[in-house]
Amino acid sequence: MNLRMKYQIPTNAVITIAGTVGVGKSTMTNALANALEFRTSFEKVDNNPYLDKFYDDFNRWSFHLQIYFLAERFKEQKRIFEYGGGFIQDRSIYEDTGIFAKMHYEKGTMSEVDFETYTSLFDAMVMTPYFPHPDLLIYLEGSIDDILERIKERGRPMEQQTPIDYWLEMHKRYEDWINSFSACPVLRLNINEYDILQKEDSIEQIIERISYNMKQTQLLKR
Repeated sequence: MNLRMKYQIPTNAVITIAGTVGVGKSTMTNALANALEFRTSFEKVDNNPYLDKFYDDFNRWSFHLQIYFLAERFKEQKRIFEYGGGFIQDRSIYEDTGIFAKMHYEKGTMSEVDFETYTSLFDAMVMTPYFPHPDLLIYLEGSIDDILERIKERGRPMEQQTPIDYWLEMHKRYEDWINSFSACPVLRLNINEYDILQKEDSIEQIIERISYNMKQTQLLKR
């Protein structure tokens, strides 16, 4: 039986996967999309013209990188809107403004003027009709040691060259961010509690939790 039908996941649902670098967002996005027969929405990493430059020089390229991500993510929001939902989204637009841009501003690698320009653009995008808020945000969490091990195993050169202090700060900022996040319902999943690559039943257990969370949310709205 189709898992979406079995657990009564709406066909127009938008589910966003959030979490720090290396936590397994792309793997979860693909697994859920396949199981629910939903479309996927991925952030563009491989063809990003700023990413390598950014890791070499945060001060020079942080604003450019964030504007690029914001523009690409808004295009994806518009695509989701035009299809009428039915998407699993790899990383939320909220992380861009609530974590990355904010971090670079507070650390001095993005100027005040650039940060104000960025946040003004974000606020304008949120107010458009093309901005469907997710029905559920799934937050993937794990210890910093688990995250660093996954980053090491992934082996991306630009990530291997990044100081560990950067990943430590990113991990803390993500935890602080999710603890105060309220734009949509949240389901927290610890990465050590499932293995969707090796255990076939893991994804159904996650979908069952998604269904329960969404049903509880609807009950609270009544």
